[in-house]
Amino acid sequence: MSELPVINVAPLLADTDGAAKHRVADAIGAACRDSGFFYVSGHGVPQDLLTRLDAASRHFFALPDEVKAEISMDKGGKAWRGFFPVGGELTSGRPDLKEGIYFGAETPPGPLPLHGPNLFPAQVAELRNAVLEYLDTMTALAQSVMSGIALSLGLDEDYFRAGYTAHPTVLFRIFHYPPAPPDDPDTWGVGEHTDYGLLTLLLQDANGGLQVHTPRGWTEAPPLENTFVCNIGDMLDKLTGGHYRSTPHRVRNRSGNERLSFPFFFDPGWDSEVPPLPYAPGQRWDGQVDFTGTYGEYLLSKVSKVFPRLFETL
Repeated sequence: MSELPVINVAPLLADTDGAAKHRVADAIGAACRDSGFFYVSGHGVPQDLLTRLDAASRHFFALPDEVKAEISMDKGGKAWRGFFPVGGELTSGRPDLKEGIYFGAETPPGPLPLHGPNLFPAQVAELRNAVLEYLDTMTALAQSVMSGIALSLGLDEDYFRAGYTAHPTVLFRIFHYPPAPPDDPDTWGVGEHTDYGLLTLLLQDANGGLQVHTPRGWTEAPPLENTFVCNIGDMLDKLTGGHYRSTPHRVRNRSGNERLSFPFFFDPGWDSEVPPLPYAPGQRWDGQVDFTGTYGEYLLSKVSKVFPRLFETL
């Protein structure tokens, strides 16, 4: 078991009485002040969807490298979509021991970076439907969790939904981690980092490997049945003046098996200026009083450090 709390968010998904929603919000607020991490149960995501997504992902990562490369990220252009090989992503400047696929909201080609059509493998036709259904389902869940965060801050439950996330920036990854070398304690699937956005919802398989740096030190965040791991990112930390914590975390796959994880990132709209929260006047989300940019500009500055070579093409 993990020391991270498990919070049943079902009351946030339904038209329930305010008292039940506030009890959930109080629990979320306590978790955000402590470590910024908690498990979400009662989420209503169909098990059939999770099963199909997992099976299609395993099918894809079992393909030969040259076949996976047919949807490589350099073919996605500025939409920032597609496959990258082991070592192709950097965290804190070091290559990660993982491969993966980047997805986002399915949109027509256009001028905006990180927007456009996704790349799907022809050999795994079932992946397309599973991913697109998952994006819609998780967007709705994230809006509900954000309503709990709003209530926990003394705001109206629709505060984020009606403003920052009225037209959210949605990004989704599927990561495949080979087993870490047992004799190399310095090899990490993902090195220590914080998430840069608003909210992350993580589905992980049974193999574990996620570690969270709580105020009491590093702790395991093992997979718990029928839950997602939820954590807040740097932007919400800054929106609350550090009242809610964006906490370092890392992954090392010591299971001896292949590991899959499915992080879903839910952030403000691309063109949003992200004004300060009402209860914290003067606190800018970026920590700079004179910043006048959009969330999209902030996001590009962050992801350029993950794929520096690809960023040069934008």
